[in-house]
Amino acid sequence: MSSEKTAAPASPASPASSAPADGRPVLEYPCGDAPAPGTVREIVPGLLWLRMPMPFALSHINLWAVRDGGGWAAFDAGLQTSETTTAWRDLFAGGGALADGLTRLFVTHMHPDHIGMAGWLTRKFGCRLWMTRLEYLNCRVLAADTGREAPEDGVRFYRRAGWDDNAIEAYRARFGGFGKFVHALPDSYRRLRDGELLQIGAHQWRVVVGNGHSPEHACFYSEALKILISGDQILPRISSNVSVFPTEPDADPMGDWLASLAKLRREVPDDVLVLPAHNEPFRGLHARIGHLERSQHAALDRLRQALGAPKRAVDVFGELFSRPIGAEPGLLGMATGESIAHLNYLLHRGEAVMETDDDGIAWYRAA
Repeated sequence: MSSEKTAAPASPASPASSAPADGRPVLEYPCGDAPAPGTVREIVPGLLWLRMPMPFALSHINLWAVRDGGGWAAFDAGLQTSETTTAWRDLFAGGGALADGLTRLFVTHMHPDHIGMAGWLTRKFGCRLWMTRLEYLNCRVLAADTGREAPEDGVRFYRRAGWDDNAIEAYRARFGGFGKFVHALPDSYRRLRDGELLQIGAHQWRVVVGNGHSPEHACFYSEALKILISGDQILPRISSNVSVFPTEPDADPMGDWLASLAKLRREVPDDVLVLPAHNEPFRGLHARIGHLERSQHAALDRLRQALGAPKRAVDVFGELFSRPIGAEPGLLGMATGESIAHLNYLLHRGEAVMETDDDGIAWYRAA
């Protein structure tokens, strides 16, 4: 069952301002202004920064290209939109920065802003799509939901969270929209594995897999270049959405997310330049990880206090998020999924219990 999520990776808990607030680390942003769509900025010799537009509140995604033999290996693909297509065509045109074409395409994970143009690019250049197994297969499943009616499992999931009839009606109307921004995927791919070493052009890159934001998210670390292509697994100014969805209502993505942050700290040194999917390249990886961990644990502490009395998932938004959550379907869906992720984290650790009433509504309280 696909969710209504399309491209926005930012948690509702993300700060509205990019200016440092109390307790937030001051990161370094050494790469200057972002390139306009259809142009590039060189980060180091043979590694280019591309930026593609998105028609959302989060208005962009960063993509990367690494010189790979006679062409370029691209990292992520952008949404399937006419604006993204135009930007790619400008890059591939004679005299464009990527006029030599693509040798292969690496995709960090299955969200449409990352995989949307993958089918178009791989077919255009006859090149292979490289991604992890769970990301590829989950994307195929969600794309297959396009045009389906909302399943009753999904309706029950959001009813149980406390949604009213209007919100359920909006869910039914929006269901199956995942494939809107995703070109038909190639029918085969090259599987990426955690810890795998890849020779891309002149340098070796190691695959570092994380979880929580998506099922099997791939980051790419070059020790020689001291660069980490982080996708959505670590972002400098916003936090990634970590949600439970109707397909796996008992999941513990928050536990996976916190474990993945600790793994990144262990496996990737602090002196790297981080190339994220959103915002700007930055230095200060370990400080950013520490801030994200502290923020998540502070939110969990507030939730523990709130569960002194029984609460539904929709009743704890105030404890978790830095902005009001209204009736806008996309934001409500992300906030609900993330609330359940926090609640499931406590359930899995025996710190909370959940009881379902006669109307099918789930009520949570401290154990």
